[in-house]
Amino acid sequence: MDNMNQNNELILKGIAANSGSAKGKAKLFFSGDDSSGFSEGDILVTTLTDPTMVQAMVKAAAIVTDIGGITSHPAILSREMGIPCVVNTKEATKKIKDGMRILVDGTKGEVYALD
Repeated sequence: MDNMNQNNELILKGIAANSGSAKGKAKLFFSGDDSSGFSEGDILVTTLTDPTMVQAMVKAAAIVTDIGGITSHPAILSREMGIPCVVNTKEATKKIKDGMRILVDGTKGEVYALD
């Protein structure tokens, strides 16, 4: 994993809420958004997940949030679904743009911009 991160820019650090790594297209998604615009394998980027987002969460390759802890909604659901999750990045929804290709390292709690 470490050599995979060498050519990519570290853009966020947060709390590692579920281990593993995933690459994909970032999709900014907020409470009440229509999940039909969320594609299988997208990376869900939000302030904090809630039950209205579950349809998008089940399609997600990973989850990144601005706030939350290891017992927060995204952390618990990501563990149930077996996908990487980084919470409490403080500024994911500001630094990550829709469609940006990112790598989520749920083991270290880091998010990288891909070349």
